[in-house]
Amino acid sequence: MKYEIHRFDINMNKDQDKLKLFLNNLKGDVVAIIPNVKPTFKPMGATAKVDFLLIVEKL
Repeated sequence: MKYEIHRFDINMNKDQDKLKLFLNNLKGDVVAIIPNVKPTFKPMGATAKVDFLLIVEKL
């Protein structure tokens, strides 16, 4: 089996349609979508933000 790993930079508020197009154009099967969660600190407290997704495709 061969696998391809794609890095998809994302802004969760704006890039939903871009992600949908990317996933629909993949040739193989999606095995996993792994978010990179980055902690951020704001005046009201700590929160988290997703910077990019790693998408594992089985070819």
